[in-house]
Amino acid sequence: MGLWKRFTLVFKSKANKALDKAENPAETLDYSYEKQLELLQKVRRGVADVATSRKRVELQMQGLQQQNDKLEKQAKAALAGGREDLAREALTRRSSITTQLTDLSAQLATLQDQEEKMVIASKRLQTKIDSFRTKKETIKAQYSAAEAQTKINEAFSGISEELGDVGMAVQRAEEKTQTMTARAGAIDELLASGALDDATGTSKDDLTRQLEEMASTSEVDDQLAALRAEISGGEAPESIEAPSTPSLEAPKSPDSN
Repeated sequence: MGLWKRFTLVFKSKANKALDKAENPAETLDYSYEKQLELLQKVRRGVADVATSRKRVELQMQGLQQQNDKLEKQAKAALAGGREDLAREALTRRSSITTQLTDLSAQLATLQDQEEKMVIASKRLQTKIDSFRTKKETIKAQYSAAEAQTKINEAFSGISEELGDVGMAVQRAEEKTQTMTARAGAIDELLASGALDDATGTSKDDLTRQLEEMASTSEVDDQLAALRAEISGGEAPESIEAPSTPSLEAPKSPDSN
């Protein structure tokens, strides 16, 4: 049972976090506004239905009132003509109509009161919706501004998810660049020291290297001799020439003379 409660709690917390992340205040406000508009339309339809019923009762009462007036005239005419029986019948019918008019009058008063209340409620609701619309647009504008400011601040601080990925990519690129630079420097040093052969064929052979070393040693000896002569006031001895490289020309044949 304890494990199930923990699972339920974790599920609810995860679901709540996901819903909170997915919820868009602007969309929520627009949805609420649409629902209020739907309610206003229902109220207005209700007002129209009540007004229609009221108008129907009024027309019915007008028809009964006309019949009532007609029966009253007929009763007077019958009584004047000496037909009391007809006058009594006309008055009996008129009495029934009068009862109907009384009932319809009560219904009309109820419908008029209901219609008046619904009209007032409709106007109040319209005012409330107009106020909500203004507030809704203000909140949406504030939310958009806050969202933009948050993204700007995250961009400056580098804590946003997108910029975090970019920062890691830059760091990896820098590390690779440093590694390649160090590798290139190490290979260059190995080539210079002769510890690593140049696969391109541009490395010097042993004979050339030895000759260059001899020339360098001779140049140093000449400089030392010149310094000694300058210090002692004498002339510098002639420089020691580096041994010349044997000529590779082919010997002339005896017949060439």
